[in-house]
Amino acid sequence: MTQLRKMVLGGLFEANGYHSAAWLLPSAEDRAPTDVDYFRRILQTAEAGKLDFFFLADTPAARTENLDAWSRGPLYMNMLEPITLLSAIAGSTSHIGLGATASTSFYEPYNVARLFASLDHISGGRAAWNVVTSANDFAARNFGLDRLPPHDRRYAKAREFFQIVSALWDTWEDDAFIYDKANARMFEPARFHVLDHEGEFFKVHGALNMARPPQGRPVIFQAGASEAGKELAAETAEVVFGTGASLAEATAFYRDLKGRMPRFGRHPDELKVLSGVSIVVGDNEQHARETWAHWQDTVPIEIGLMYLKTDLETDLSDLPLDEPVPAHRIPATSNHHQVYFEEIVGLIGQGLTLRQVCKRYNRSKAIFFGDAVGVADQMQAWVEAGASDGFMMAFPVLPDSLVEFTGKVVPELQRRGLFRTEYEGRTLRENLGLARPANRYAARSIPVSQAG
Repeated sequence: MTQLRKMVLGGLFEANGYHSAAWLLPSAEDRAPTDVDYFRRILQTAEAGKLDFFFLADTPAARTENLDAWSRGPLYMNMLEPITLLSAIAGSTSHIGLGATASTSFYEPYNVARLFASLDHISGGRAAWNVVTSANDFAARNFGLDRLPPHDRRYAKAREFFQIVSALWDTWEDDAFIYDKANARMFEPARFHVLDHEGEFFKVHGALNMARPPQGRPVIFQAGASEAGKELAAETAEVVFGTGASLAEATAFYRDLKGRMPRFGRHPDELKVLSGVSIVVGDNEQHARETWAHWQDTVPIEIGLMYLKTDLETDLSDLPLDEPVPAHRIPATSNHHQVYFEEIVGLIGQGLTLRQVCKRYNRSKAIFFGDAVGVADQMQAWVEAGASDGFMMAFPVLPDSLVEFTGKVVPELQRRGLFRTEYEGRTLRENLGLARPANRYAARSIPVSQAG
């Protein structure tokens, strides 16, 4: 009998939930975005459900235009810095992974290396870094630019950035700190390695002032779906948030990405591809769909138009809501999120009205509707079809969506042998089944007994 492959399940968390109506619902807590205790409770619920990781997306910017519209759907307008927040709540749990975004466009490599190494130590080996290039001009303006650099240029910089960060995490070999009190020596100098890097984008001569992270290095997340993004992921990523709102699209993405890995000397099992999905649990499928429809109807149309403007990179708000979008209003290319851009263009190409496009657009995530059995059926079908290794779940409404999923769907997946009943280890790498990387310098170091 073929052994069932256990799926990876991670959560993408926004204070009240990822649906645009989440903050408007009666159950929403008004002060949640800056309430550390609130996030601590959410994290503990996720760990009780044995989820692999708790992930916080981020952008280093507030929206500075069209504030009347953004006041109705305040995406990234009131949020704690994610690495600070994860460090603050890490001690309330002991197994679940802690992931966050940090931009290669607007951080310095040394800062990212130090921040995520700190989080890995604080959490006992549960940190993950989502390597992103940033995808909005609001962030660019905070750092002296009028707009983002060209897409491929951002990814070239990201690759060099990652190389520096990963090298800094290897500053110290695992046995460098010997704490030899008798000879008054805390660390072995032969186990310390200075980085001397000068590249196209960065010049770094120095070393990380912290012992090697417990995981060797934090787990590397990525979400890029462009050609440049997939190439970087195939070379460096260990978890990728996959795209595709349908089984066929997700399967194509999965095969494409994993098929690139051998060119970089990597085995496909070294990467987990997680399909993005919103899950709505109801008494049955019809009830779940009615719940989603209610949420959709609660969202002011101005917000739907604003999201289209953000990801299509053009304003359609002057067009009639109940007529199709003219083809000449679609930009030729995108410099931000290319996969989101293509999704909107595809919806417009179906002849939908502008209002329908607003309601259908879900940022390349599938939506699974049903009771616990029905949702589990869909999740199992995607994994068995080779569309994903698991799911990155954007919980629509918190805490309700999380409670329903962990309380109803997780037990059904466990009953089928598709998901863990207990964590396999203490680190995120152990729970994901990912190897701990060797220190790049260790093989060529001299034995401690020979070191001066």
